Amino acid sequence: MVQRITISANQKRGNLFYLEAEQIHYLRRVLRLNPGDRFIVQDGLGMQWLAALDEQPGQAQMIEILATVPLASQAAPLRLIAALPKGNSFDQVVRQATELGVSHIYPVISDRTLLKPKGNKLERWRRISQEASEQSERITVPEIFPPTALEDCLSQANWEGLRYICATRRNCPHLLRELKIDLRLDDLLDVTLMVGPEGGWTADEITVAIQEGYKVVGLGSVILRSVTASVTALSLVAAARELLI
Repeated sequence: MVQRITISANQKRGNLFYLEAEQIHYLRRVLRLNPGDRFIVQDGLGMQWLAALDEQPGQAQMIEILATVPLASQAAPLRLIAALPKGNSFDQVVRQATELGVSHIYPVISDRTLLKPKGNKLERWRRISQEASEQSERITVPEIFPPTALEDCLSQANWEGLRYICATRRNCPHLLRELKIDLRLDDLLDVTLMVGPEGGWTADEITVAIQEGYKVVGLGSVILRSVTASVTALSLVAAARELLI
């Protein structure tokens, strides 16, 4: 397995990469690479390059590109609109959603949201997502947007594809059933999922989502925590795409 590290756009300079001391430390001490060992540098947008660690110890340095890694086919977009849960639970949503192949994450503030996120949360979530992408060997890093009101998120969206809002305590079809109907073997459309906070979406929020073209679906007979619900819904979509059910 070839380890990988994600860089920002200003770190690529022609045929060289500028790696900061913290990144060199990560390659040597965390990933346990030795001088001469090869690793993949990625920009988080789909481009990848092969490089090799040199002899210099943990200090900032320029690394030469050995080769460009061929582009892999990109999956259709998988968006998650998730109401912010209490505490730091959204960290877990970001990490596991990244592992499950989400392409865009929209944290929203709903009527029942208790968390009022501070300004440094977005930077933290993006760092977690980058680390999870590297660990799961994803070539892209999900785009995470600043927290916004649910109404603003839905009104500004102009997405194609399948749209589902996951609800509890309602007589609605299971998400898996709808995926089996909607996903076609030769046309894996992009998917947008809405997952609510503790207590679920309000009736008014569900009505607004329906007006925006979302199907109301369930995730089973039990009531899931918001973090578990996001992971469950994304897992079903990922499985549907992988297995072409």
